[in-house]
Amino acid sequence: MLAETEEVEGERLRIDCPVLVTERLVLRPPHEDDIPELVELANNRRIAEMLSRMPHPYSEADAQAFLHSSRVCVRGGCHYAVTLANRGAFVGCAGLEMGGRGLELGYWLGEPYWGFGYATEVAHALVDLAFRASDIDKLNISCRVINDASRRVIHKCGFQYVGQATMDSVVAGTVPVERYELDRKTWVSLRSWGV
Repeated sequence: MLAETEEVEGERLRIDCPVLVTERLVLRPPHEDDIPELVELANNRRIAEMLSRMPHPYSEADAQAFLHSSRVCVRGGCHYAVTLANRGAFVGCAGLEMGGRGLELGYWLGEPYWGFGYATEVAHALVDLAFRASDIDKLNISCRVINDASRRVIHKCGFQYVGQATMDSVVAGTVPVERYELDRKTWVSLRSWGV
């Protein structure tokens, strides 16, 4: 569920974050047992270059800081460890959080798990959560202009291109990104995910 809470800087959205189960994945809160796999998968420059806040190299201290920020909801929203339902293996992270344009969707998967459709499965689950647990009118997402795989996921979820901007990446510096939005009306028409 989504609730409004007062903060010193103003209002923000706060989402109760249920465990999400898809056909092949479980999205659950990250925990200490994830740290070895998190460090191993996140310590990949190809991933860090596509994200704003992921450092490279990625250390155990970085993983601990991520777990702490996830627990205290520094940016609001939900933060998930993405795991394989059949083995419980940690494969990446995903979440919904408040940004400058409203609620934003984000995700990354470890390179060994690319190309299996997991990112689309994660994105569908989080899009559904965002619209079912709130009364938001639109959901936002961005990707680097060079990230063709993420763009394909974004299109499969029904997001519409709204323009370009720049993002400050810890690893790559200031880089161009494409911005997308998904409005509630479009989500309602697509929620069977037949796209």
